[in-house]
Amino acid sequence: MGPMRAALRFVTELESTGQTQQTASLQVDLYGSLALTGLGHGTDRAILLGLSGQTPEGVDPSEIESRVSAIRSGKTLQMPGHHAIVFDEGRHLIFHRDQMYPVAGIASHPNGMRFSAFDRGGGLLLERLFFSIGGGFIVTEEERIAAQAPQAASDHPEKAVPYPFHSALELLEKAAAGNITIPQLMLANECALLEGGDEQEVRRRILHLWNVMQECTKRGIEAEGILPGGLNVRRRAQKLAERLRAGDAKDPLSQLDWITVYAMAVNEENAAGGRVVTAPTNGAAGVIPAVAHYYLEFVDGANEDGILRYFLTAAAIGILYKENASISGAEVGCQGEVGVACSMAAGGLVAAINGPQQTSLTAAEINDRIEHAAEIGMEHHLGMTCDPIGGLVQVPCIERNAVGAIKAVNASRMAMNESEGHKVSLDQVIKTMYQTGLDMQARYKETSLAGLALNVIEC
Repeated sequence: MGPMRAALRFVTELESTGQTQQTASLQVDLYGSLALTGLGHGTDRAILLGLSGQTPEGVDPSEIESRVSAIRSGKTLQMPGHHAIVFDEGRHLIFHRDQMYPVAGIASHPNGMRFSAFDRGGGLLLERLFFSIGGGFIVTEEERIAAQAPQAASDHPEKAVPYPFHSALELLEKAAAGNITIPQLMLANECALLEGGDEQEVRRRILHLWNVMQECTKRGIEAEGILPGGLNVRRRAQKLAERLRAGDAKDPLSQLDWITVYAMAVNEENAAGGRVVTAPTNGAAGVIPAVAHYYLEFVDGANEDGILRYFLTAAAIGILYKENASISGAEVGCQGEVGVACSMAAGGLVAAINGPQQTSLTAAEINDRIEHAAEIGMEHHLGMTCDPIGGLVQVPCIERNAVGAIKAVNASRMAMNESEGHKVSLDQVIKTMYQTGLDMQARYKETSLAGLALNVIEC
């Protein structure tokens, strides 16, 4: 996601500055984690698509293979503006597996990528350095430096929302002052950010994301076969769903098995290069839809309004991690991916279940349980490494999503059964997660140099 967006942003800037037709060659340099796991994560394919003008949202998954194959076989890249150049991956897409990209004045970043355009005489037309910071988000070198400067906040004023927040404590305080729940607060903020402030449009956009998740889950449950990449990992969601449909409906643990089906279906689709919703990352994309499916299938009184509360609340929790820690496995390990997804889903499920018609709890009581569930969801993922075998988002990633989704349901139930407070706050666990990630050895953070990636033979 990040590399595709960076590639597209680069060629879009070339076009907007009138330099596309002058471009005779491009070079892309990948550093750190992007280089070490890039082939397994499909970074090379994403960059080829982005340089061709494709977007993650717009590209047809069924056409990806033919588009990439055409570029590789013809060694020709069709840039936006119908400008074709020679592009030979061996010479023009370079993986620097032994190097992080340093940034002047601040620490190096594990997900750096540099794009360069040259004219026919070899002169440099444009060069841009991007960092993939998790969840498909990217920043340039200048943006990253500016964001860490003391004056950054005053130089970049926030868009006006009725309930701004930067911590879980502040989120709870703002909601308490308005006597509203966290999903109500988020809906008000989202409406304020949307031109025209149309609540129905906010609802439509959320439900569109949910529809994409449902389509992805359906495709994953229907598909069989071996996942690409060389590990010979077989898809399991379809057969497990088949067994569940034919099995004992009274099995008290069948709900857990269905959560496993939903989560694995999504992440098998991700591993196969299908369309998923980044929530909060592609590697952790199965947790939130799996818990949403669980809510609709197994919770009495579940409805569309509950789904809206679920996603609005999950978004609020995700914002806290993105602002105060990280959602990048290359920066903080898988605690920042599946751990964050679990935390988001746990808090979201509490909000979904506790709607105005479903509960006698006050807004403050609901919010307290949301915060508690989100805290539990992360507390028991602290220290989780990111060690994908072969750099592929398959082992342990697919099963890890299933376990994370089940833990989210458990965390929500623990929080809803507690009414006398709790010792650890969400803010404290977010801070702890980030500190833990910074202390973690780099080889355990999406490099495939340690852990399972080292100790399990790839064939």
